Amino acid sequence: MDSAESNNPLTLNEITEALQKRVNFISEEFKNGFEFVKNYPRSVTFFGSARTKEDELYYQKARSLAGRIVSELHYSVMTGGGPGIMEAANRGAFEAGGNSLGLTIELPQEQKDNPYLTDKEDFHYFFSRKVCLSFSAEAYIFFPGGFGTLDEFIEILTLVQTNKIPKAPIILIGDFFWQPLENFFKEVLVKAKTIAPEDTLLYTITEDEDQILDIIKKAPVRLGLRYNKNLENKKRKSSTHRAHNPLDSLFKKIKW
Repeated sequence: MDSAESNNPLTLNEITEALQKRVNFISEEFKNGFEFVKNYPRSVTFFGSARTKEDELYYQKARSLAGRIVSELHYSVMTGGGPGIMEAANRGAFEAGGNSLGLTIELPQEQKDNPYLTDKEDFHYFFSRKVCLSFSAEAYIFFPGGFGTLDEFIEILTLVQTNKIPKAPIILIGDFFWQPLENFFKEVLVKAKTIAPEDTLLYTITEDEDQILDIIKKAPVRLGLRYNKNLENKKRKSSTHRAHNPLDSLFKKIKW
């Protein structure tokens, strides 16, 4: 195929075919991810910067905490499977002889899996990986991180706030990092009435390992997301009034 042909716009049929392939791929990724996660029904998910080095304080804290979660609570530890805080948590779990799990991601600049994984599942899309990282964990532990860590924290916080997932402990480690964000929540968002004052109680800022273990120990074991049959029936009934082809409405508009 020459360059001129490769730059030609796609036909509507080609768009439809590409869309269906993409949907099938995403569906398969979710299916594989959920199958992986359900094999480890008691788990704690760690989040944090991939740039944290081995000799830094929070690397050592994540390593120590993950080791205690495995050895004292007998939970699996799950991360994104990469370097930094993810490696530290997986390392602690691995060294304690427990399940050290990674949901890894394909990136343009390849992110190397850390060497402390006992099992892993690979993902192409960030959003499907993020859903599986939040699926059925007994607790979420956040260390200091960048945009990705903040994105994951706000999303899980929103899901808990809106009851889209059952309430589970959200633990923030690193006072210097998280306290300014909480100040913003209280001094700006609460005062602007964009969140309720009690929303700031949905997470705990602490560096006390004993307190963290106690919080996790008291959290109920989750069995995934509750299946809502009524919602499925409602969607099925609604779909009978729509065309099955996702581009049918577009075809009608342009009189294809």
